[in-house]
Amino acid sequence: MSDNGRVPRLSLADLRPRLPSPLTEIDDDRFTRHGVRVLLKRDDLIHPDLIGNKWRKLAPNLEAARGRPLVTFGGAYSNHLRATAAAGRLLGISTTGIVRGDELADRPLNPSLTRCAADGMRLHFVDRSTYRHKDRPATLAALLDAADARDAHVVPEGGSNALAVRGCTALGRELRGRADVVALACGTGGTLAGLAAGLAPDQRALGVAVLKGGFLTAEVRALQEAAFGGVRGDWQVADDFHFGGYARVPAELRAFAEDFEQRHGVPVEHLYVAKMLHALVTLAQQGAFSPGTTIAAVVTGTPQQ
Repeated sequence: MSDNGRVPRLSLADLRPRLPSPLTEIDDDRFTRHGVRVLLKRDDLIHPDLIGNKWRKLAPNLEAARGRPLVTFGGAYSNHLRATAAAGRLLGISTTGIVRGDELADRPLNPSLTRCAADGMRLHFVDRSTYRHKDRPATLAALLDAADARDAHVVPEGGSNALAVRGCTALGRELRGRADVVALACGTGGTLAGLAAGLAPDQRALGVAVLKGGFLTAEVRALQEAAFGGVRGDWQVADDFHFGGYARVPAELRAFAEDFEQRHGVPVEHLYVAKMLHALVTLAQQGAFSPGTTIAAVVTGTPQQ
């Protein structure tokens, strides 16, 4: 308790993130038979509530907000919304989530949005057409006005902006000299943009797109332009492993994730991490990695409870 009787607001340092996150080797014959070594970069262990790349992308935005309310965007199952709500609860900051799909307003909240609400996030549902144009200045202003969040610090969908990209360079720096290829699953591209910029010149980053559409390469370029004034690092996007699009988890992918968990004792999040790991197994089988290659696979999240 402070002298004025108020409970002092916690800082990010008070949350005690586990940084750098652990790097552990796995023994998996699907890689070793091709002469490929695989390490897991356990960003899922950074913090129990602000997991993985959510910590890396949110932390610089929280610092920039300086205690102001936060407003951000996401779908009904957005991990980013959950992380932002958790950050608000932990740091004593008001949060608002603008959620895609006004038809959801009259339905019971799913477990993900229930968690957001329990963490104190105000949920504001908007129709999908308006949501698609949320980056237009006039549309954004109208959304903030309708959500009573005009004075809030705006964090984009997925948390990917120039602040977040610069924050994610730390992930690349933590992996310098540890792997030849660093792979991660990508939704909005912010983590890949920062990771690639933080790696050494002889390393390359591989982003596995979890959404279909083939737009991610352009998005990563734009994010690096905004953050650094130009493209940085050696990186590429693999667009062929989305399994039909975001939140699509067919039986084949579910079985793969369960098998990986049994082999290695690592919980596998299905929407992102499973697709990245499946891509690496497939690419190794196709001979995409030269014998002697070391891959660091970034575990960016945990299964939702």
